[in-house]
Amino acid sequence: MQSADSREARPLAVAVTAADGFTLRAYVWRHHARFDADEARPVVIVNPATSVRCHYYFRFGAWLHQQGFDVLVYDYRGIGGSQSVELATLDASWLEWGERDFEAVLRYARSTFPGQSIDVVGHSIGGFLIGLAPSNHLVRRVFTVGTQYAYWRDYAPRSMPLMLWKWHVVMPVLTCLKGYFPASWFGWMEDTPRGVVNNWSRSRARFEDTLRTGPLARTPAQCAQIVARFGKMHAPILAVSFSDDPFGTIRAIERTLRYFTHSDSIHVRIAPALVGERSIGHFAFFHSRFERSLWPVALHWLTDGNAIAPSLATPHPSSSHAEVESDSRRNAMPVATPIGTRK
Repeated sequence: MQSADSREARPLAVAVTAADGFTLRAYVWRHHARFDADEARPVVIVNPATSVRCHYYFRFGAWLHQQGFDVLVYDYRGIGGSQSVELATLDASWLEWGERDFEAVLRYARSTFPGQSIDVVGHSIGGFLIGLAPSNHLVRRVFTVGTQYAYWRDYAPRSMPLMLWKWHVVMPVLTCLKGYFPASWFGWMEDTPRGVVNNWSRSRARFEDTLRTGPLARTPAQCAQIVARFGKMHAPILAVSFSDDPFGTIRAIERTLRYFTHSDSIHVRIAPALVGERSIGHFAFFHSRFERSLWPVALHWLTDGNAIAPSLATPHPSSSHAEVESDSRRNAMPVATPIGTRK
């Protein structure tokens, strides 16, 4: 599925305007050749993790383009190139990132790539935000990495004390003092709008209860309407997580998938040793060293709905150190049997 002109392609910077007038910075890799109507080329939107600049996904986006996809990456409001106002004056939460920013990018993709199916790769909160967009019914297929909404009880036990200190003490305290979280002081991530900080630091077991807290609190009726949007999406989901990810635990991933009530979903959990690594964690999937080992998992899913790349469907010689746990729900396509499936 590779185009001859794709290897030298560079992304085009574009502006996407949300319904409330906020301008988002985005980048597009687009093939110039027309696609065959019998094999329509999909466009893939990459939704970043919380407060991660979209440049972090450039290597992965360029690689997807090399495989024949058109690709769009972007920054949420208040992050990277989409920080057009003083951050302390911006009331942006996860809800705005989903129902305004991703919604705007989704509509942009539909109008800019007419006739092409739309797939989404979501990292961390980026996979959950898909459900918040009113137009999520336009999505054909979803691939997520470590997707959850940071409910603190779901953190990995061994990492929980430090994570509680960083994200539920330091982050909200500094946000109260500055009007936003100056994460760049510590090199943790991009500076973050206070609405997102409130969502994260006050996370509840049910996301709708999180929306009912903080300065931008929604009413119970509004929360019910927001949650109902998840059921409008029917796109199948392949959710990949890693056994050493302190955010993306099994409980966290499964808690997130339950919101997508009309989407078939498969959860595949991979131990780093399966690909010869000591650690992968929450972020490393998008490093280019995984181009041959892990990125094909996304490629095979987005291309034909296969849940595991052939290279990972082969029994590992040291299976006791290469554990893969998988969960399939709602008649989802089975995971490759050499790895194992659960109903």
